[in-house]
Amino acid sequence: MEPTAQRIDTLDVLRGLAVLGILVMNIQFFAMPMAAYLNPSAYGSLDGINGLVWGVSHLLTDQKMMALFSMLFGAGIVLFCERADAAGRSVAKYYYRRNLWLLVFGLLHGYLLWSGDILFLYAVCACLLYPLRNKPVRTLIKLSVFFLAVSSALYLLTGLGLQSMSGEEIAAEIMPQWRPTAEQMGEELSAFQGGWVSQMSVRVPMTQEMQGLAMFMWGFWRAGGLMLLGMALFKTDIITGRAERVVYLRLMWLGLAVGMPLVIFGIFWNFNNDWQLTSMFIGSQFNYWGSVLVSLMWMAIIALLLNSHRMSALTSRLAATGRMAFTNYIMQTLICGFIFYGHGLGLIGQVERWGQLSIVFGVWALQLWYSPIWLRHYRFGPLEWLWRSLTYGQLQPLRRV
Repeated sequence: MEPTAQRIDTLDVLRGLAVLGILVMNIQFFAMPMAAYLNPSAYGSLDGINGLVWGVSHLLTDQKMMALFSMLFGAGIVLFCERADAAGRSVAKYYYRRNLWLLVFGLLHGYLLWSGDILFLYAVCACLLYPLRNKPVRTLIKLSVFFLAVSSALYLLTGLGLQSMSGEEIAAEIMPQWRPTAEQMGEELSAFQGGWVSQMSVRVPMTQEMQGLAMFMWGFWRAGGLMLLGMALFKTDIITGRAERVVYLRLMWLGLAVGMPLVIFGIFWNFNNDWQLTSMFIGSQFNYWGSVLVSLMWMAIIALLLNSHRMSALTSRLAATGRMAFTNYIMQTLICGFIFYGHGLGLIGQVERWGQLSIVFGVWALQLWYSPIWLRHYRFGPLEWLWRSLTYGQLQPLRRV
């Protein structure tokens, strides 16, 4: 395999893993009140198989797949700029046009379909991080740690600030997000069980919060820091699968020996504290940092498997799914929206965690099936083609000759 082809294939496979893995957590946002995504004790049973599903999902995917996706996006920033420069194009012109269109897609996705959108966040991060793309690897890593630490510190400081708030203020401003009352959850479920218009009464304020305060308190610093790390990993060929084998072995063991125990400790800490409000600000720190190491572990495992040619049966399907990551991400929204919201089957609040995971497996099978079939006939996924055409201001060739 040629080095350039290997680099792109590894990125595609990792992207395929990330876009499939992120659904394990995202489906909870569709299937239950939003608070259950942050606080699993807020809604639904955690007994038996449901508790096992939550625990394994949290350990292996919660924030890990978004971390991997963010690092890949950061690598993509450098790759896009390299390609544009090699083609003699104005890098800044097409880069900002590309990400401003992504921002538009994010607004439409968030306000019209699902408030858990990450496209808007990624577009904002990409626009602000562009001047840093040419920084040395060491500088990028330092900036990455700084960005990640800012978000962590903001959460800790907010938690400490609760001491100065009255019980009434906490009940009004914080608890609806963490442990809403049965009445508050009933209102949310009722809105999403209704038609598309009735859903907007809940979706719009949720999206405003996600793309507003939450983005600047947490999202920008977290995703931005991981994108900077992705740039560094791209420049060192770690994320492309071309680093020395010992590098991946070290990253794998770092995730296994430090990252996963940290996440597991956080699980026990939160349950021992009955998922009180401190879990939102202090208990979340274990997974916040542990997830970065676990995502690097995932990256290392995939690189080791690809380099040993032990994933041949699955590689092409994952790579195709990754090449259509934008289309597949939005397709997941459309499928889950139909299953759980009132304009479709309206099953929100009725599917337990084990059932949600069964749906995830079904979506995985579907996307691993149709992605390679589509790319056999077309050069890009439908939304990738649209995004590319808007970026370059003209329709791009779609059908393979």
